[in-house]
Amino acid sequence: MSQPEAKPVRISSEPVQLQALEPMLERVQGAVGDVPALLALAKEIGHTAPKPGEGSTAKLWELLASVTAADVAAGRVLEPHLDALAILEQADSPATPEGAWGVFAAEGPGLKLEAKRDYAGNYVLNGSKPWCSLAAQLDGAVITAHTENSSRAAFAVDLKHPGVSCETPQWTSRGLQEIPSGTVHFSQVRATAVGDEGWYFSRPGFAWGGMGVAACWLGGAVAMARDFRTSLLKGADNGREPDQVALASLGEVDRILTSATGYLAQAAERIDTGEPEDPDGGTGTNTPSAWSEALRARGTVAAAVERVQTIVTQNLGPAPLAFNEAYGKRMADLSLYIRQHHAMRDDAQLGALTLKGDCGW
Repeated sequence: MSQPEAKPVRISSEPVQLQALEPMLERVQGAVGDVPALLALAKEIGHTAPKPGEGSTAKLWELLASVTAADVAAGRVLEPHLDALAILEQADSPATPEGAWGVFAAEGPGLKLEAKRDYAGNYVLNGSKPWCSLAAQLDGAVITAHTENSSRAAFAVDLKHPGVSCETPQWTSRGLQEIPSGTVHFSQVRATAVGDEGWYFSRPGFAWGGMGVAACWLGGAVAMARDFRTSLLKGADNGREPDQVALASLGEVDRILTSATGYLAQAAERIDTGEPEDPDGGTGTNTPSAWSEALRARGTVAAAVERVQTIVTQNLGPAPLAFNEAYGKRMADLSLYIRQHHAMRDDAQLGALTLKGDCGW
């Protein structure tokens, strides 16, 4: 079954401004399932895409949401590439981000990546890093590693270095099938420091990147809602008017998405006006920190995605899951992608920040 028409996702721009995204979204739809083509598009988009905190954060998130609405996997390819470019710029890094890049900051049991200086004072990476999506097809990455000072720092690394070896994971997931995330091993791989030790996690941009992922999730939820609305309209055209349950469900979906979209619009505006400046809630002055804002945005959008997914699948039943390839792929892809949210553990972090006064109420 063919993909539905790709339409931009609005966060705060005027609809006429979003029309410029439509040709690119058509190209995204034409590249569904073709990872090299999606990576080429990501590289192209990266030349002109806005960066967070520079006055057009909402436009960046509209771009991410719109691409993900066209294809969740495409958003999963684009977001880390744009995040890597933003990180390198925020750090004023000398690394030249040519080609397609990723960001690898996950940790895993029994695996450790270490960064030590060699005799010439250059950083060298040794060890292993889990959850490295598409590493074998990327050119470079911003990657976190443990330093000799028992801290973690970020580094820019050439993934084509002969000391880099990428495992082929046993990726059995039905979601994001074209984007396997495996372990990468590093042996004497030269790397360039990106910021000072601790900078990667303490900068406001860490929170901004987390909200960019939430924008992708939102795009997937909008696409599900469009599937639902389209189905109801098609049924009405065939003489099956939606009943009160279907209308109430569509109304709830609209209310949920409007609320989540409005929160992202407000968060983007606060980022672009320089608030919040404190990255981790250290002031305790009833001014939300960047990280508490990220936790709120991610939690709000994640809850919206899961509720919309439940409403849509309950109303549309098993048929589209069984016979509509685009719909089934979106559901599977988004179900896996949304699990980057840590659910109640993230709410516990937010609760701890709120308890010490990191809130606006």
